[in-house]
Amino acid sequence: MKRGGVILYPTDTVWGIGCDATCSEAVKRVFEIKQRSDHKALIVLLGDVGLLSQYVDDVPEIAYDLIDVAVKPLTIVYDQAVGLAPELLGVDGSVGIRVTTEEFSRKLCRAYRRPIVSTSANVSGAVTPSMFSQISDEIKQKMDYIVQSRRNDAEPHAPSSVIKLGKDGTVKIIRS
Repeated sequence: MKRGGVILYPTDTVWGIGCDATCSEAVKRVFEIKQRSDHKALIVLLGDVGLLSQYVDDVPEIAYDLIDVAVKPLTIVYDQAVGLAPELLGVDGSVGIRVTTEEFSRKLCRAYRRPIVSTSANVSGAVTPSMFSQISDEIKQKMDYIVQSRRNDAEPHAPSSVIKLGKDGTVKIIRS
C-alpha cells in the first residue's frame, strides 16, 4: 500500500478492497476496479478513535459517544474531511469513517499508521459478497495482494450501518 497498491482484506463487516486513503492514485485505481462513478464517496477505516481529529476538521462530541455505544459496525459521515485523497470524498467534502474493532483490520490499520479505504469487494451495482468465497475472480485478479486471514470463514457478514453526523450534532440515518 505504501507504493500505491490495492489489497483485498477482511474487515469488521464484509471483505474490502483497500488502499492508502491518502494516496490519490491508489484511490483512483479502486474506482477503476469497482467500475464505480468517481462522484460516489468511499469509506475509510481507522484503527483508533483518537485518530478521527486528524482526518475530520471538527469532530462533533456526540461522535465519540455513538462509536462507544454502537453494537454493530458504524460508519459515520462527517462534514469536512482533511488529509485524505480528495477523490474518495463526497462532492461536499464529506467522508465516511468507521473505527474498526475487528482484530485483523484493526491491527492492519494500526500497523499501517494511515487510514485505509474500505469498499465492498464487488463491481459497483453487483451484489455485495458476504464472505470471501463469494468474491468474483474478476475482482481477485485485479488485486496487488490478497490477505490470507479469514478466507475460510463461512459466517456471512453484512455492511455497516451508516449515519451522517452534522457539526451541530444532527443525525441522519443513511443505512441501518
